Amino acid sequence: MYTASSSVSAPPQPRRPVAVGGPYLDPTQAGPNRRAAGRVAGPLSGRLDLSGAQGAQLRKAITAVHRICPEFNPVQVMRRSGRSVLLVGTTGRTNAVAKCLLDHSPAWAERFRHEIATYRAFVRHRPPVRVPRLIAADPDNCTLVIERMPGRVAALTRHLAEAPPRADVRAALGAVARLNEWRPPTELFGNRPQIDYASRISRFHELGLFTDRDLGDLQKLLHGLAHASGRGGGIWQFCHGDALLSNMLLSPTGPVLVDWEHAGWYLPGYDLATLWTVLGDAPEARRHISQVAQAAGPAAQDAFLVNLMLVLTREIRTYETAVQRTMREAPSVGGAAERPGAAPTGEEQRLLLRRLHDDCALARRAVRAAVGTR
Repeated sequence: MYTASSSVSAPPQPRRPVAVGGPYLDPTQAGPNRRAAGRVAGPLSGRLDLSGAQGAQLRKAITAVHRICPEFNPVQVMRRSGRSVLLVGTTGRTNAVAKCLLDHSPAWAERFRHEIATYRAFVRHRPPVRVPRLIAADPDNCTLVIERMPGRVAALTRHLAEAPPRADVRAALGAVARLNEWRPPTELFGNRPQIDYASRISRFHELGLFTDRDLGDLQKLLHGLAHASGRGGGIWQFCHGDALLSNMLLSPTGPVLVDWEHAGWYLPGYDLATLWTVLGDAPEARRHISQVAQAAGPAAQDAFLVNLMLVLTREIRTYETAVQRTMREAPSVGGAAERPGAAPTGEEQRLLLRRLHDDCALARRAVRAAVGTR
């Protein structure tokens, strides 16, 4: 970060991991007692339970998959949430993953169609990182079938409870750097940014998540970035948009990036800011990320800080909502958090939330230092 203030890194705090199902994970394997290093995608085995209400939901999803890929043979559920279901199976001799949207509300349907459009664009213009091959897609019914890539998931949790191996961090950062340097043709991804930065900053201020000074400081940095872009600085950068370690598979042939529903143009450093945010107990990795952001020049540094404030604030808002929900539901779920693979406890969420607030305070000081030197 900026040498004018202390480098943005939070002191490690002991806590158990907050489990979230990644795109290639079985949620029952992502409990607090699992290590962050992922599993290797091995031979397929198991069976589908098509009984009951959830079985009816699965049958509907399988029917949607068979409309676009009749040869898909479902083997097991990889992940199921209220929004989508992932099925692992085969198409001929190829291992495949089918993703079906269950919540067809406009916002989620738009995101799903964006992911399909991204995979279709990758067929015409390959990115500089490994991605699953598109097999079939139906944007109208929000159904997607892609190749199941070999490798182990880099992390089973969104926010890691311990520092990942250095080799894993280097591999992830290398893949992100190659992607961010990519300049795909405009006709593939358009030229509209994925985030309206000014509107999002204003909204967070209206919600009380940003102070008046935060609003003014971030608007000043945005104004400077717009001025740099107007001078032909080419400020926008192609990003994955959700560059979590849980969205990366590590294999001997290199990292594989999955879950592309947020891919597109951002201010530089959005993927770096995402990685910095979730590597709370990896200070060495955070320092390296800050150095990468600094090395790209003043405009890229300012963009990284803007992204960092937005990503941290989004995480705070998400986990504050989760803590409130956990408190409301606590009387009806007594003891559930003790079971393997269960949702994180309210205490785990509160510890994570405290760390996110500490991180945001550090980022805020770095933003103020940057404004003072511009």
